[in-house]
Amino acid sequence: MPSTNPVPVDQDSELFVEVDPTGRYGRYSDLLGAGAMKKVYRAFDQEEGIEVAWNQVKLRNFCDDPATIDRLNSEVRLLRTLKNKNIIALYSVWRDKRQNTLNFITEVCTSGNLREYRKKHKHVSLKALKKWSKQILKGLDYLHTQELSIIHRDLNCSNVFINGNIGQVKIGDFGLAATVAKNQSAHSILGTPEFMAPELYEEDYTELIDIYSYGMCVLEMVTLELPYSECDTVAKIYKKVTSGLRPQAMDKVRDPEVKAFIEKCLGQPRARPSAADLLKDSFFDDIDDDDNDDGVNDNDQAP
Repeated sequence: MPSTNPVPVDQDSELFVEVDPTGRYGRYSDLLGAGAMKKVYRAFDQEEGIEVAWNQVKLRNFCDDPATIDRLNSEVRLLRTLKNKNIIALYSVWRDKRQNTLNFITEVCTSGNLREYRKKHKHVSLKALKKWSKQILKGLDYLHTQELSIIHRDLNCSNVFINGNIGQVKIGDFGLAATVAKNQSAHSILGTPEFMAPELYEEDYTELIDIYSYGMCVLEMVTLELPYSECDTVAKIYKKVTSGLRPQAMDKVRDPEVKAFIEKCLGQPRARPSAADLLKDSFFDDIDDDDNDDGVNDNDQAP
């Protein structure tokens, strides 16, 4: 059983709030983030000597909600199968019956999510934005080309994480992900309204909804504005999206190349390119895959 008492290694060591059953991972009290279902704490892998993220769900909060429990279990099962440098890695998972919590250890990105990172660094070159965008696409291409295609269904800048010191970007938060066979469709309405493709509302969609969401992520990265922020209700967002009206933030994109690339991502499902197609787009011609600096430069402006 995990201990909930501080576990000192010696008198100079930091105190853990709890450790995992193996004694390898120790959790600190520092909160990295919190969502509707789980809290994410700073933790330490004593074997590898690296910081990690300790995801914890208090299962008693969902005792009357088996669908949520199923979703959490699905996320963990899915994460266990994913091995890609642009996808958050899962290291360990266990259930603490005494505390009635589900715990899983994942890779941590030192600079947090891309939304907060971009707000913090307002002067970012177009080259840097392209690097981040390309890495997200690589993660999507990996997900979409699995034997059972994995649709993230909630891709947005708060679910993309970054190691700012090396400009490495990773997709995380797979709580709403679904797997579908090739040439099949999914049928549940889930996601973040500002980033949801029109066909998602019609409950008949493929992995290309992630490309639409990706286009909205690029738009947010470029403009520092949440898509459809002019709408004060979900109903108004729904009306605009299903009518094919673009968010007002599109008017702020000055660079025609960037605007055209975003429009490709937001196109009708049959015309929308796959992640693999977009990776070959001329938009990325000046980006070297091995060029991993984070591109933050106070003299450069986003388009």
